Amino acid sequence: MSGLKILVVDDESRMRKLVRDFLAKSGYDVLEAGDGEEALDIFFAQKDIALVVLDVMMPKRDGWQVCREIREYSKVPIIMLTARSDEQDELQGFQLGVDEYITKPFSPKILVARIEAILRRTSQAAGGESLSCGGIQLDKTAHQVMIDGQSVELSYKEFELLAYFMENKGIALSREKILNNVWNYDYFGDARTIDTHVKKLRSKMGEKGELIKTIWGMGYKLEEEK
Repeated sequence: MSGLKILVVDDESRMRKLVRDFLAKSGYDVLEAGDGEEALDIFFAQKDIALVVLDVMMPKRDGWQVCREIREYSKVPIIMLTARSDEQDELQGFQLGVDEYITKPFSPKILVARIEAILRRTSQAAGGESLSCGGIQLDKTAHQVMIDGQSVELSYKEFELLAYFMENKGIALSREKILNNVWNYDYFGDARTIDTHVKKLRSKMGEKGELIKTIWGMGYKLEEEK
């Protein structure tokens, strides 16, 4: 993982330095931006950024605007930082394709651990494996999903969620199991995180979204068409 580029975006220089120092100790190459416009300039100038740590409240362009623009062109993992513990903010972040959401103040060590977990899964997704189910083709190497021959654009977390369902098709999966395997860390939240992602995933899958069945009181199951 060492040597990967991480873009840290925050208008507080003290916060950027704190995060940069911890990431640098872990061997990452850290780029910094102090506002939304600078963040976008750096992101589109650099073609190999592996992950973005993005503050919500910033001058010129806020984190939501930056996230929307990045998501129009890239599935790069995004971790959102915020000083607010507002549930609606968190749900909005996930709906925009944010992969992780961390409320300030936070432990820099935990942030690094979550970054490493996401990057491990990104690396695994590039392992050359292809999955197929009911007219759905998922290519981990290309990070691409095709449904009945048509490309479907998914966020990083939606892609990981669909891959996990396809790897376990026909198996009822509890929300806890999904969190442990897709989020890859001990998640201290509620089931709405998964439900929000599943709802968005189903919508993007069109009619094939009906293959993801809700197991009431438990979780979800992907069933192949008969």
